[in-house]
Amino acid sequence: MCSNSTVCALALLVVVWVSPSRTWGEEPTAAQPAPASGYAVSELVNVVGSAEAIVHIPGSAHIIGKEELEVQSHDDIHRILQSIPGINAQEEDGYGLRPNIGMRGTGVERSQKITLMEDGVLIAPAPYSAPAAYYFPTPGRMEGIEVRKGSAAIKQGPYTNGGALNMVSAAIPSSWSTRLDGATGSDSAYRLQGLVGDSSERFGWMLQTYQLDTGGFKRLDGGGETGTKLHDYLGKVRFSSGVSASLHQTLELKLGRTDQVGNETYLGLTEADFAADPLRRYRGSQLDAIDSEHEQIHLRHFAVPGGNVDVVTTVYDNRFYRDWFKNENVAGVSNASVLADPVSYVRELGILRGETDSGPRDLRLRHNRRDYASRGVASIFGLGALAGTVDHRLEVGVRFHEDREDRFQEEDLYGMLGGRMVLGELGVAGSQSNRVGEARAVALFVQDRIAWGRFSLLPGIRYESIRHRRLDYSTRDPRRVAGPTRLRENKVRALMPGLGLALELGGGHGLVAGVHRGFSPPGTGSTEDVEVERSTNYELGYRFFGDGFRAEAIGFVNDYDNLLGAETVAGGGTADGELFNGGAVKVRGVEALVGYRHRAGSLTVPLNLSYTYTEGKFRTSFLTSFADWAPRVEVGDRLPYIPKHQLRLASGVSGRKWSVNLAGSYVAAMRTRAGQGPIPAGEGTDSRLVVDVGARYQLLVRLDLYANVRNLTDDGYIVARRPYGLRPGLPRTVIAGVSFDL
Repeated sequence: MCSNSTVCALALLVVVWVSPSRTWGEEPTAAQPAPASGYAVSELVNVVGSAEAIVHIPGSAHIIGKEELEVQSHDDIHRILQSIPGINAQEEDGYGLRPNIGMRGTGVERSQKITLMEDGVLIAPAPYSAPAAYYFPTPGRMEGIEVRKGSAAIKQGPYTNGGALNMVSAAIPSSWSTRLDGATGSDSAYRLQGLVGDSSERFGWMLQTYQLDTGGFKRLDGGGETGTKLHDYLGKVRFSSGVSASLHQTLELKLGRTDQVGNETYLGLTEADFAADPLRRYRGSQLDAIDSEHEQIHLRHFAVPGGNVDVVTTVYDNRFYRDWFKNENVAGVSNASVLADPVSYVRELGILRGETDSGPRDLRLRHNRRDYASRGVASIFGLGALAGTVDHRLEVGVRFHEDREDRFQEEDLYGMLGGRMVLGELGVAGSQSNRVGEARAVALFVQDRIAWGRFSLLPGIRYESIRHRRLDYSTRDPRRVAGPTRLRENKVRALMPGLGLALELGGGHGLVAGVHRGFSPPGTGSTEDVEVERSTNYELGYRFFGDGFRAEAIGFVNDYDNLLGAETVAGGGTADGELFNGGAVKVRGVEALVGYRHRAGSLTVPLNLSYTYTEGKFRTSFLTSFADWAPRVEVGDRLPYIPKHQLRLASGVSGRKWSVNLAGSYVAAMRTRAGQGPIPAGEGTDSRLVVDVGARYQLLVRLDLYANVRNLTDDGYIVARRPYGLRPGLPRTVIAGVSFDL
């Protein structure tokens, strides 16, 4: 892949510009169907497969397609997922670059309690050994997003308590295609997307880029960068057997690279400073920044040995590196303590603000440097069979996977002098943390979608065998020549049965029900005292599909035998990755949605409503040092960072060449620490109503103009109090652009 992002972008633009195109003003010809059986591949590999498949899935399944993504004209995954009920998300940087996503009451922190995939491949940096997703696939280059929850998610794993999120990357075009999209907006932001590709009977290819540069919406005291630069590149090439071949086969290679440099910080504000200016950033964060690189290589083989048999095998290798250089504490006091009690720590707060000079080593900045690797091979066998009046779709899958996280961190010491940070002492590489976590896993699943008359059954079972190992090296042994000073090992085996049921009542009405065993791997931070996270999950619901109309309401209960909490800096704890037993927990809730598309002459009026009610409570009492629960949990305490109510209403109107869309999202106030009763001051976020509006106009046959305003009312709100102080949501942001498709 390209080593220089600017050269790569220019090269792609040149290819696009000189590529053959049709005359402007002519209607494009209809695309020819791809020679590969893409529907069969998507059914086997992806979470849902197609919008048509949702009707027959005995459980909760959702797709956000290419058209809906284009209408939204933005790439914040938090905003995109608001249209799907049952998802909990905590904002952080305002742009959704490092999202915090949970499903049905699972923890949201760094999306580590859901199965996160791209094109059906595990994509978190190290899904088993270090699942906290400091890398997230770039939503702006996707053409679809799939979500599956409940018993229908048994096929995906290893995380089955909540569900699976699959990002569907742009497919190789079935005929010559060239797309360009450029936009600019608030905070000196610009965005550039480009795609070019083509297919013949036996060969197809595609190149794609996504570029983002924003100056950031926070204002650093004394001036300085607070924005992010992101460069994403993707290439695909496909070889297919001819249409007359007796054995149809397709081999597709996918290569991707993402580079990101973000002048982002974990350092928030005190209550008083947030009230005065929520977008302020203290001088103590002037050097905070994250630098990351992600590379992916996926090779997928698809074969159809017979008319009702197909097999997909994928070999994958993902690499991720990041170094988050950030302020950890001041004068020996944690940032969290300073911002929570500024009266007791007046001097320390003055240093963070840059108003008070400090000693030469009072500010401790850590290189959170980590290397991740994730690779494996997965194969899925599909068999369709008709036994009398019973239709079977049997799927059998196996995955061999291994991943690792290599932590090699040190801390540099700085002083604050005249509002500027001055280096006092460089840290020795590996002197803060020097360890490797590894995981090897074998996963098997069998499921059969059985259709008989009005009934659809989905029995399935999943098996996971996992071996974790963590090697701690001396912080005085950066070359690791003396071997590990400590070795942790654990083996986990889990069996996850599930059963889904769908009953068609006629006229588009239907019922769904399901029960399954939920599971989350414990990770390398577990000890003998840590129990595996398991739950028994139930769902029951109603849905309706009619002409331009969809409605759904599903109630769910997740009954945990033991809930695990994972200690991370992002969550306000340490970087040790220790795990904590939360005991028995019950999460219950309701997911509801209504979608309708009304046509009146040349006008179309869409209406979409989604609502989520979630309530999670502890059923045991205990003492703990886990930051989100500490110091004591009582029976009946609510889980933190899970809002009780979430509501989104979106509507608009479109004509033959134009459209206007409006969306309002409400999120109730939520606890930032476990507890019950009214939320105490300093232990919750704001309730908020955020309104987004967008418009699009077709200037020429293949050229569209668009504009989008996020947070139209410029509502200022708290999104988090972790890890250090209060942090704001995205203020009013405007972006306008042009897109064309040749």
